[in-house]
Amino acid sequence: MISALREALTLIFSGDAGLWEIVLLTLFVSGTALLIAAVLGVPAGAFLGLRTFRGERWLNSFIYTGMGFPPVVVGLVVFILLSRQGILGGLGWLFKPQAMILAQTILALPLIIGVTMTAVHAVHPDLRIQLRSLGATEGQIMRTVISEARFGVIVGLVAGFGAAISEVGAVMLVGGNVEGRTRVMTTAIVLETRQGNFDLALALGVILLTLAFAANLVAVRLQSK
Repeated sequence: MISALREALTLIFSGDAGLWEIVLLTLFVSGTALLIAAVLGVPAGAFLGLRTFRGERWLNSFIYTGMGFPPVVVGLVVFILLSRQGILGGLGWLFKPQAMILAQTILALPLIIGVTMTAVHAVHPDLRIQLRSLGATEGQIMRTVISEARFGVIVGLVAGFGAAISEVGAVMLVGGNVEGRTRVMTTAIVLETRQGNFDLALALGVILLTLAFAANLVAVRLQSK
């Protein structure tokens, strides 16, 4: 175990091309998925947090259910949609990074919407009343409330990033774990462990944990400010 860990650290600091190719692809896929989910999820969560409407409880229940979607089921649904017989089969995304980005976006989106909505709910309603009395538009009110709820929004973004970058089943289903094309850190760890390449698996595991720790550290630092 110690020798494998030593070799893993050597791989990391020696700049092994194969290892860092997997890391960079992982960051591209998960980063893109997080960006899309944030652009869609933060405004949607803020809108839902500021509105009361008929069917609100049903929609909220659906969102909270989505926060716990089994990832492998999400992968199966995306696989069916992108297959030749699927309604999105014409895109030709299956077993490509685009399919993995779509699956990770679906996993991260409910988390970001749900946490943002909860954070916006926690902002005192008197703020909205004051802003309206000052003649603020609905867009200005939403931006101000999001700013007040920014700590909760940051937590939602970190949770979304964690859900995306740590996923295995969904990305393996729709990406195929093809070397040099769709092999990301989680799927590579599974493969290399099965093949007995513990040094590479450990190296990827160390980097994955470091990225998760760095994301949470940024969130804590921003909250403390």
